[in-house]
Amino acid sequence: MSTAAELRAALADRLTEDGTLTEPGWSSAARAVPRELFTGSYFLPVAGSFPTTYRPAREGEPGWLEGVYSDETLITQLDGRTRPDDVTEGTVSGNPSSSSTLPSLVLRMWQQLGAEAGDRVLEIGTGTGYSTALGVHRLKDANLTSVEYDPVVGRAAAAALKAAGFAPRLIIGDGLRGDPDGGQYDRLIATCSVRYIPLPWLHQVKPGGRILVTLSGWSYANALALLDVTGPGEATGRFLPGHTSFMIARPHDRPPRPTLALLPGEERPSRIDPAKLDDWTGSWVAQLAAPSAERMGTGAEQILWDVSTGSQARTAPDANGGWSVVQRGPMRLWDRVEKAVRCWQDAGKPHQEKFGITVTAARQRVWLGTEAGPGWNLPV
Repeated sequence: MSTAAELRAALADRLTEDGTLTEPGWSSAARAVPRELFTGSYFLPVAGSFPTTYRPAREGEPGWLEGVYSDETLITQLDGRTRPDDVTEGTVSGNPSSSSTLPSLVLRMWQQLGAEAGDRVLEIGTGTGYSTALGVHRLKDANLTSVEYDPVVGRAAAAALKAAGFAPRLIIGDGLRGDPDGGQYDRLIATCSVRYIPLPWLHQVKPGGRILVTLSGWSYANALALLDVTGPGEATGRFLPGHTSFMIARPHDRPPRPTLALLPGEERPSRIDPAKLDDWTGSWVAQLAAPSAERMGTGAEQILWDVSTGSQARTAPDANGGWSVVQRGPMRLWDRVEKAVRCWQDAGKPHQEKFGITVTAARQRVWLGTEAGPGWNLPV
């Protein structure tokens, strides 16, 4: 049986070979930080279960340590309250609400952030503390402040960081407000997603600093953006290659949805294949066009339900080999989605890296190609 140190070294070797680890400082962190201290227990999905159920994996059990050093996200909390050690027998269901993100993504993001020795960094979302520990190993205790929304998660992270020999500044609070004491940071990294860039971040990162954050929404499409802060409350940036997703920050999550009743409406042919919304970037473009809508379904049968107005759109195959859409309510959701998706298609269906974002005091706008190109305002 391999030891934790051997498994840690093997994981770092794999991440070096596949091109994830490119900087010696972050390679050293990957080889030094004991992930097992931050994931003493975690949830494993039960294969074939629907809705998904989970069973706990605990320290000392067969496969536990190998799971810790897999390049996988390890779920550590369900529904904002249930942790693996709360489950004494059997399985449990629920929605993941906290996790230890897969190491390759965490390390890639730390490298993309471009933090140098001596930079002050604000991390939003301490989680298990594993990402925080990697950052502290590279940047030192005094240069990293991390904010966690959930006090139970935050206390567990603090204990794990202390056990690992790290002592960053830790805060329990709403990370969307940034550092409650303010301050001028050189970098900000978020390990949760947001619907828009919170204004406190834009004032707490100094001009010339950078913000790395995943933008998401109520249809749960995601895109990773790297922004340069150009002045107080202002920034511009581009979206990055790859496919990055995070749980949405709890204050930005959609409100509870009542039981959805599909009601009659106006029917017409759809001008796009609804399956385009299953594409990584296509779903994100649709979300930009209808930011207060929740998306359900796949393929030809999609449902959009607007959280703010109750408007609906639903698609289905038609008898002619195309698709139909039924819409009702004050907001014509599918009209908006069609227009945005066709614009993206006309541009050649590029990945998100061809998009950018500009933030001012007046608005936050995502654009395609250049700032003068087509764009969509975020729901600030």
